[in-house]
Amino acid sequence: MQAFLVLANGTVMKGRSFGANKNSIGEVVFNTSMAGYQEIITDPSYKGQLVTLTYPMIGNYGINPDDMESDKIQASGLIVKEYVKRPSNFQSKETLSEFLIRFGVPAIEGIDTRKLTRIIRNSGAMSCGIFISETYEDSFLEAVKNAPSMEGQDLAQVVTCEKPYLFGAHSPSKFKLAVYDFGIKRNILKLLDSAGFNVHVFPAKTKAEDLLKDGFDAFFLSNGPGDPAPLDYAISSAKAIMDAKKPLFGICLGHQIIGLALGKQTAKLKFGHRGGNHPVRNEETGKIEITSQNHGFHVLGESSSDMPITRINLFDNTVAGLKTKGLPVMAVQYHPEACPGPHDSAYHFQEFYTMVESSRS
Repeated sequence: MQAFLVLANGTVMKGRSFGANKNSIGEVVFNTSMAGYQEIITDPSYKGQLVTLTYPMIGNYGINPDDMESDKIQASGLIVKEYVKRPSNFQSKETLSEFLIRFGVPAIEGIDTRKLTRIIRNSGAMSCGIFISETYEDSFLEAVKNAPSMEGQDLAQVVTCEKPYLFGAHSPSKFKLAVYDFGIKRNILKLLDSAGFNVHVFPAKTKAEDLLKDGFDAFFLSNGPGDPAPLDYAISSAKAIMDAKKPLFGICLGHQIIGLALGKQTAKLKFGHRGGNHPVRNEETGKIEITSQNHGFHVLGESSSDMPITRINLFDNTVAGLKTKGLPVMAVQYHPEACPGPHDSAYHFQEFYTMVESSRS
């Protein structure tokens, strides 16, 4: 069936539908990863977004249940150059098209993704829509222009868990870790479990004061979608944890929340950082790490002796990591669990464990 991709700037591209037979509107973004389409579209950080994959052939290895980063597709839509109908992988259980249809998510192929990516880079991320139709209608563009901006949206409440739960193997010898779910990826939980923590996951609006009474050894703020600025409840929790001098680790949205709790500001990037090849310089060692990233906002501010910037994104010199003097706090603006992506920064989970161990002693 024919489909149309309509951007808020008036650009219209014609393609073919290979997902659910429904229309969808969101913010259009691009991801430069060469693999990992299943992990990307099931990452809650993509809530409310139409994801453009710059790698031209998508769907060639199908869908494997073990590669889910959450329990469903989180992206609002998928945009590719060429969809591969017949996957070749012994682990595949269904095609990408069947997967998208099962979760009611539209997708469009036959799009010039190089041209689309250049538009996003030059004009910035903008509202966009996938419309399943044999003919174009002016109402498509009107609907896209009336869509809300990503700025000011609290999407963490949309993707967070409904109630607390335990994850992984629990043992009396492990440190007790409270994880705030703002849209957490499953592989982060796996690596926290492997690092030696008893992982307890809590909804986004859980009050830190309540958790501090329960004897947790450390706290973790997860990744997630949307704008960090409206998350007053999360910023308050981060402040309370730091006031209690408890070990705290934040990734992506969690990094931004920690930055806001420390008095810094955040801003929207023109087109965001999304892909598995982003170079980050460790300011403490001078070493370059290739990282996996997925965020549309970033922390502003200069490095200081009290709040040193520990990592810099070498694509645009934005803040990619920070600490604070005298407190067991660490935060990074990328995905050390790297699903999909390189494993250069996987050591952060063990580094966090060592920090908790030092804090306890």
